[in-house]
This record gives sequence, structure tokens and C-alpha cells, in this order.
Amino acid sequence: MPHARNRNPSPIPEVTWDTGLKEMNETWKGAIACLGVAVFFVMTIGIIYWQVVDQPNKNWILRGTFSGLIWERRTHSLVIQTLAEDKTYVEIDVGNVGNPDIEVPFVRNLCWLNKTEFCYTWDSVAEVKISLEVNEETECYSMTWVPVHCHVELKDCFSMTNVSWYGGASVRGQTWPINDQNATMQPFVVSDLKNNPFGFGSALERYFLGSSGVAVLVSPDIPLQLGLDSRQQFCLQSLPSMEREPLQYTVCVAKNVKAAHQEAVQQLYQHSRELPNMNALWLPFWKLLTNMDSGPKVERELRTFSNRLKRHQLGEGVISLNEHSTTLLSDMDHDYLNSRKRGMSKRLTRDLPLVKLLNISITLSPFLGVDTTQFHTSLMDGTEAFWLSLPSAPQGQLIPVMSQWRGKFCVKLNITNPGAVSWFLDRVGSLQAHLGMEYVVLEGAEGNLFEEQALRPPQALGGDKYISLLADMATRIGDSTIVTAGTRSSHKPLFVRMSPLQSDWSPMGLKGIIPSLLHHTLLGYNFLIPDAVGGSLSGDLVTDEELFIRWLEITAFLPVISFHTPPWVCGEDRVLNLTQAYIAKHQRDVVPLIEKYADEWQMTGNPIYRPMWWLSPSDPVTFTIDDQFLIGDEVLVAPVLEKGAVQRDIYLPDGGFQWQDSRDAQVFDGGTFLQDYPVPLEDVAVFLRRS
Repeated sequence: MPHARNRNPSPIPEVTWDTGLKEMNETWKGAIACLGVAVFFVMTIGIIYWQVVDQPNKNWILRGTFSGLIWERRTHSLVIQTLAEDKTYVEIDVGNVGNPDIEVPFVRNLCWLNKTEFCYTWDSVAEVKISLEVNEETECYSMTWVPVHCHVELKDCFSMTNVSWYGGASVRGQTWPINDQNATMQPFVVSDLKNNPFGFGSALERYFLGSSGVAVLVSPDIPLQLGLDSRQQFCLQSLPSMEREPLQYTVCVAKNVKAAHQEAVQQLYQHSRELPNMNALWLPFWKLLTNMDSGPKVERELRTFSNRLKRHQLGEGVISLNEHSTTLLSDMDHDYLNSRKRGMSKRLTRDLPLVKLLNISITLSPFLGVDTTQFHTSLMDGTEAFWLSLPSAPQGQLIPVMSQWRGKFCVKLNITNPGAVSWFLDRVGSLQAHLGMEYVVLEGAEGNLFEEQALRPPQALGGDKYISLLADMATRIGDSTIVTAGTRSSHKPLFVRMSPLQSDWSPMGLKGIIPSLLHHTLLGYNFLIPDAVGGSLSGDLVTDEELFIRWLEITAFLPVISFHTPPWVCGEDRVLNLTQAYIAKHQRDVVPLIEKYADEWQMTGNPIYRPMWWLSPSDPVTFTIDDQFLIGDEVLVAPVLEKGAVQRDIYLPDGGFQWQDSRDAQVFDGGTFLQDYPVPLEDVAVFLRRS
């Protein structure tokens, strides 16, 4: 029987089709997985490349006719630039809102139906709304940040890089511009710099001006804190509260710094501007220094001092009494005064109270000692509401809040109480009737009595509202009233007394005069009573003859010359002769100029005293000049501020005109830098503009 033959001679073993398909599927799955990983890797690299390299860093938010607002996503900044991006007006760091470590694209406009508005919710922390207003010469961006939750602090910082900033508040050692100032974050309110040397003083306005042609105006109705980091930035910060207080400000840009300021003035001061009593400009102010313990002694000292002024041929002036001397005079027995007025003898006629024969200024404050009869009477007759008070319980009795003033425990006038204001005005009227004075100095408005003691103030007295209300009351006293603090009141017919300075050559002394002058006038406070010649902060008499002379040379060009140290006390006859000469020069040359430009200030708001950039607003050299000033557009004053110097460098701004030295009639082109220009001790460099 033959052997049966194998029907499948192939050496390949038999396999089922299911097994082959399974092995093939596993192979393809591995390949597909590898391909997916590769695709994912490529996509990740692409996304990273798009976010880091390819995605534009700038996002245009709003566009005007010549400027636009940009979001810089890497720096968390809002930037206002020209549309051509060839000039940056301002850079605002808003990275302090929300989580600064999270990059926010900031591109989705929730107000997309309106091309002049931008809305966004930031990191579930704050909502921002920005609106653009286009004017003929300026474009303004109004910004409002509102916290989403309670107790959120909103903070925006304005860069100082390539921008010189001006405005804000006075500080000890005033600088011009403010870029070199340092201040910890603190409430932006006026404080007494003598008691709080690291705080903010008068004058203070919520207004900042940048040399790039930018103006920042902060809403007057919100609590505000301010901090300055020298040469880096200044920051606006809201106060956290249950009310979710917003942070509101407007940024306006213009072609240059002068145009930006002129637009800001129209927005900042919408009241008609009034002039104070201009007769005060013609009179030097003399401070009566001696300490006395009775009214008759004050009167005798007035007589002695007046006779000395006449004997030294210093002319008519205003003799200033401090608050203590004012109190002594006001407490004099009025029957005694009246009997002297009725006296028939020549002796009694000659001995009339000198206050009826001379210009004097008295000093008052809204404080009243708790040991005085007037205060105890107010508690007895139910007028305790005349003083700043808080209720002892929600419906409890009012308890006056005590503070200290001039070393005594006092209460402070409730300026929101019409009865209290009438009582104070009646007191001033009584003093005017008995003493015949024309000038009244109101001290003590600085600070917030409640906030200084960590007490919640009434809504009507939050922040600096007390100062504004006191200025209203001062206006009712008359246009010869002098206040020591100014905020939101530059349009009122008042004089503002500048903060006292040290008797030295430092920025807290002589070198601080011009920066302080330019600061005040930029904010609208043109009618100044400068600190006394030689400085009065210490209260001591000035013994440095050279310092006295150089100080006198500056103040002769200011609205008023005031003295703390009589010239016959400091130095030899030369000091007295120079004092006579500069008082005469002030009356002959300076006062008419001030009166001329006071009319311009009333019409336009342009300052009387102007910085160098006013005539050359695009010249970077002028942005930081802090030792020269202009009176109007026609007189440039360049005093010597260094001890022992008889020469100085002077820059004459360029505006298509020439300058003539008032001493020797030399003529120089605008834009000229005069190096080591001679200025003898008894002189000051003054240049007159020639068309």
C-alpha cells in the first residue's frame, strides 16, 4: 500500500488568520502612538512658540486721533503711545492687581460695541473700565478700577523712566521735579511737616504732570494713598474697605508738557478765579518775636518795633503776631481800651493802641484749650457740637475728641456746624472791632483729627475736607486772610503761607525755595507768603550774613517779602542797606509784574511764576532746572544758592527770542548756556526777554 503523500510541503508553519491580524494591529497601534506623541510634541512646541515668540507683545486697546492705549502683556502695563509708536507718554504698571505671576492676555473687550470704551474683569479680583475722550488738542483716558471683593487694594504705578514728574504734594526738602523724592505708601492728605517730616504737606492737589506731555488727575471723592520710589515710580493705591472703594483717575496726553498742563487746569479748576487783596504785595511782613505775658506788654513791644522800622527807614509794613500774642491782646480789658480812646490829654491821644495805627496780622486757629472758660461754657450751655465729636453710643451723647495744639490739650472747631462757624466769625469780627487789624492768619487746618487717632471720621470730614471747609470760612473773613494749608482752594481770594524752612543752604533751607515756589504755582497757588528771610523753622535769629543776603535776593522777586530776623540784628549796615534796596526793588519792579500776570491767571489759569520749560516745552534741558524761575514770560531770575559762590551756571531757554542781562545790557540768544556767569554777593542775575 503506497505511503500517503503530505498535501502541504511548505516549510512555513500553518497559522490562523486571526493571529496574523492581531500581530499586525499591535504594530500599527505602536506606530500610531508614536506618531501621536510626535504630533503632540510638535503642537506643544508650536503653542509655546506662538505664546512666547510669535504672539504680539502689544495689544491695542483704544485708539484716538494721535494716541492709543496699549496692553503690554509681559510687563503687565498699560502704555499710552503715539499711533506711530515713536513716543511714549506714560507707562502704568497694573501688575499689582490680581496675581502678578499669571500672564494675562488682556485682549477681550466686554464693551466691544463702543469703540471709545474698554471693559475687562481682571483675574476675578477687579473690574476695569477705560473710556477715551478726544478733544482738539488733547486725548483723555478715564480709568476706573472697582474691586470685585471687599478688602482688595488697587494699586497703579506710573513709571519715571524718561519722564520728569511734577505736582502732587509738598514735602520736606522739596524737589523739582519730584523724581528724587521718596515716600512710603501713606494717606494722600495734608499733614503738618513740622510734626510729621516724612508726610505730605501743603500745597496738595490730586494732580501730576509729566514732561512727556501727560497729566494725571485723580478723582477727589475717593480715599487715596500715595507712595514714591525715587527715580523709579509713584503709585496710587486705594484703601481696602467694605464699600469696595474704586480707584479712579484720568490720564490726558498732549503735544508737550505745557499744553498738557493748560488742559489739566481747565479740568482741575472749574471755578472762577478770584484775587486776594493785592495791596498786601506792597508791604513787607515783620514777625514780632518777643515773648510776653500780658496784652499791655504786647502793645508796648509793638510800639517799640514800629519805631525801629521807622528809624531804619524800612517804610510801612505788616507786623505779624503769633497766636499767643493775639490771645493776650484779645484778652485785654476792653474798658481799658475804650478809656484810652476817650482820653483827652495829648499823652493819652499819643498812647492810642498801636493796633489802630499800624497794619498788623493776627493769628488764630480752630483749636480751643480744654482749660478755657469758653470750652467749659460750651459744655454747660449744650453747644458741645461746636467741637469735633463722636457719640458715646449709637444714640449717645456727643463727646468732643481731644488733641494737642502748641503743647496743650485742645478741642477743634466743628467746621461742618453752621453755629460753630458763626461763633468763630463773630469772634474774628469782635477782634477786628477792638484791634483794627486787616490781616488774619488761620493756622492748624493740617491733618485729620479722627484718622490720626485711628477713629472713623464722619463722611463730611474724611481726608482733606476739613481744609477745604476752613478755606470757605477764611473767604468769609475777607480777602486779606492767610491760610497755612491749601487743597482744592487755589481759586479762592486767599494767601497761602509756605512751610517754614531751615536756616541753612540745604534743600530743606535756601535750595528749597524755588522748587517749592514752582510746585505751589503749578498747582494754582500763586499768592504766597514765603518763609521769612533766612528761614524760621528753628525759631532762632539768623546769624549768617551771607545766607541772609542770598535769601533776601530771592524773596525780593516773590509776591511778599517776610522777615523773622530784623536786618539790623543780622550783620552790619550793609545788610540793612540791602534790605532797604530790595524792598524798594520789589515795590518798583516786581509787584507791577505780578499784578499784570495775575490778570492773565484769572483769565487762563496760567501760573504767574513759571518753570523754564514754559517757554521751551520740548527742550529736555529745561525739565530738571530747579534753581531758576520765570515771572510771566518776560523775566528770568537766577539767584545764587551756594555758600561762598559769586558765579553760577545759567540756562536761557530757547523760544525764538533773545535775553538781555538787566545789569549790563548784554544780549544772548535763547538756548545759550552761560557757564560760571558772575553774580556778586550783593546782586542777583536777572534777564529780560527780548522779542
